[in-house]
Amino acid sequence: MRRRYRLRTIPAMIRDQSARKPAKDAPKKAAPENKVAPKKMAKALPGRKGAIIVAPSFRRERALIKRGVWPVAGCDEAGRGPLAGPVVAAAVILDPDRIPRGIDDSKRLTAEERERLFDRICATAQVSVAVASRSRIDRDNILRASLWALKRAVVALPEQPRHVFVDGRDRLDTECDCEAVIGGDGIVLSIAAASIVAKVTRDRLMCALAQDCPGYGFEQHKGYAVPEHLDALNRLGPTVHHRTFFAPVAAARAKHMPWTVEPAQDLFSVTEVEVQVEASVEASVEADASANL
Repeated sequence: MRRRYRLRTIPAMIRDQSARKPAKDAPKKAAPENKVAPKKMAKALPGRKGAIIVAPSFRRERALIKRGVWPVAGCDEAGRGPLAGPVVAAAVILDPDRIPRGIDDSKRLTAEERERLFDRICATAQVSVAVASRSRIDRDNILRASLWALKRAVVALPEQPRHVFVDGRDRLDTECDCEAVIGGDGIVLSIAAASIVAKVTRDRLMCALAQDCPGYGFEQHKGYAVPEHLDALNRLGPTVHHRTFFAPVAAARAKHMPWTVEPAQDLFSVTEVEVQVEASVEASVEADASANL
């Protein structure tokens, strides 16, 4: 009996094992698509397949709060690159208990999302804005004007912060500690909130300028050097809102208002005049010396 039992059960076991093995011609099970680890779950970068963007976080601010450092502000500017209009800087102190959802780098958001978040940030956080005019940009250059506006925005906050995060490489000359974060608008949540406030404020200013300067399309491109703006500069010339020393503006000014462009000084002619003056002085000295003899 024992021998018959084995003969009957062994083929059954063999059949069960063979049933578990997939056939050679059977198609392989497809791997699940778009499987992303929870820690890396974020927006996909538009136009780039497989690119993952990690949203800014409140981690750095919370680390300072645990150390007893508060308030903590983030600041950013909008408008360094355009050919026209001011630079707008914003500073934001977020309320840790009332942080609006969806805050991100302003460049990753649509205009509708920025407008919606702008209202929520202004309703729940401490916010200040400073503007560096076109004349200040012409006088100080774009970098110094931007840093000036950022500092003014920090000083204008209702409550002075004990620590400031600023987007970029340059720290601000503030009374409190200042930490520069490269790409900070995509890393630090307070900086991202400031980038939204600065961007929305500047866009509104450029739409207002568009009513005073029709034909340039400020309401569309916000003063950036897009083909439509360059074409308008070539046709109409620069306005009082254009930044004088930016190359396309200078070229348009030379074309439409050549009398406002100062001729370049010829350094060789200046040197020649100086040499002639020195030679005439030497000749008079020699003449006086011969007369005394």
